[in-house]
Amino acid sequence: MDLQNLLDDIVGTVRPLLGQGAPADYIPSLAAVDAKQFGISMATANGDVFSSGDADVPFSIQSISKVYALALVLAGDGDRIWKRVFREPSGNPFNSLVQLEHEDGIPRNPFINAGALVVTDRLLSIAGSSPSPVRELLRQECGNNSVDTDPEVAASEAANSHRNASLAHFLASYGNLENPVESVLEAYISQCALEMSCTDLALASRFLANNGLLGNGTPLLSPSQTKRINAVMLTCGTYDAAGEFAYRVGLPGKSGVGGGIVAVVPNKCTICVWSPGLGRSGNSLAGVAALDEFTTRTGWSIF
Repeated sequence: MDLQNLLDDIVGTVRPLLGQGAPADYIPSLAAVDAKQFGISMATANGDVFSSGDADVPFSIQSISKVYALALVLAGDGDRIWKRVFREPSGNPFNSLVQLEHEDGIPRNPFINAGALVVTDRLLSIAGSSPSPVRELLRQECGNNSVDTDPEVAASEAANSHRNASLAHFLASYGNLENPVESVLEAYISQCALEMSCTDLALASRFLANNGLLGNGTPLLSPSQTKRINAVMLTCGTYDAAGEFAYRVGLPGKSGVGGGIVAVVPNKCTICVWSPGLGRSGNSLAGVAALDEFTTRTGWSIF
């Protein structure tokens, strides 16, 4: 299979979708991004990379960062986090306060905002004074030491984080935060505002397709832990459209409102797509279509 030609074809296939949907408007820095951009990159388990379109344009990874925070917590703390976060799809908006109250301060899964705040809190406790462990993991795995938090996006998010602050205080009221609310919010915003390209993210995610092995061959996660992260990505990784994503794409995936989506073909490769125009559920319209095209044409799916 000529993978480079395939990616080039996919860029052409999704071009009519570019400009449809709209960038996230509740974070002003994201609202200004040109919605007519699209990139796709895949990295095989052994490190070969194929890219097309705007694959090297950096973008805000937003909720995709939640995958790496969860991986680091599982690596450092085992399964203890599952006493504080469930593993079920939410079916509600990713920043719902109602669901959190209904379930007595235990978030439905680690990829909605409340769950990610709990994971970030635990990572703070594990990492201690280590600077931005998510950033350091991503830099190491993609080989790009310039990966960093976009200060403009971080400031924009901090100025508009009233709902996340409410979630964090609510979690704290139930005793489900170990660190001060302000510290948890700062770390959470910092990792969501990391800026990376499709190529960076495809490379940095290879451990999810390689039974938890990092690029240097050392294990970050066990095969069982890797399987479980991929399972939660499949059922909970695309907001309240996980069923539709599984139906169309058939892979574990995690999206972000910056327009990026990372998908995993176990034992084969990772794929990252990016286009800022979002559909109703907050997933990239062109990105989902591109992944649908990729799995349909390759036959690479977990089903």
